[in-house]
Amino acid sequence: MARLPRFVLPGFPQHVIQRGTHHQRILRDEEDYWFLWGRLCDAAAKFDCDIHAYVLMPNHFHLLLTPWRDDGIGKLMQYTGRYFVQYFNHRYGRAGTLWEGRYRATLLDPETLLLPVSRYIESNPVRAAFVEQADDYDWSSHAANALGIEDELTTPHPVYRALGDTAADRQQSYRARFDAGLSQTLIEQIRAATNKAWVLGDERFCQAIKHRLNRRARPLARGGDRRSAAYRRTLRQAATLH
Repeated sequence: MARLPRFVLPGFPQHVIQRGTHHQRILRDEEDYWFLWGRLCDAAAKFDCDIHAYVLMPNHFHLLLTPWRDDGIGKLMQYTGRYFVQYFNHRYGRAGTLWEGRYRATLLDPETLLLPVSRYIESNPVRAAFVEQADDYDWSSHAANALGIEDELTTPHPVYRALGDTAADRQQSYRARFDAGLSQTLIEQIRAATNKAWVLGDERFCQAIKHRLNRRARPLARGGDRRSAAYRRTLRQAATLH
């Protein structure tokens, strides 16, 4: 079966995941983390992408980024992946692929879901029980978004900037939302949309993307109106936390 083209619209954010093949470690020590971080910095500048949130985990990484050209994300991931694999194989005396197929991605509604997805990404180390709180993890954007620590890889999105008039106000507002947590239903919806490459947003947003790209933006509903209503309810709850 031919692979469907990705949903790409310059100026709209996407959640992207790349995993190591068979869930193997791609980051073994601090040098590996710094190398991947550096290649992401280079690629974001080279291919006109703003990275708003990220986390580097031992066997995968997440990005929340806005491309400003049609091929921005694809070029960023290709560049980063190629140089990191060359580095990794040379350093550890191995050969062959490192990645579990193509990266996964979902285009999302920034107005209601950019901040929840950012929190989803930055809380990954907590869900994985690596740390007790996101503040304790070194390799994510949480220090920049919640604490104001400079991070060259992170570019604030306008939705984040709207959280307050000053940097301190924005950080405080972001921390308050972070502490509120995410529902398990929304977590599962973020995962499903990303893994299956559907658009993440409410009916209005998905219809708008459908008309702009002339293709269906979400799977056909199953289980009748009850499930659809539950989905809309969860997205409205996410919006109230925005």
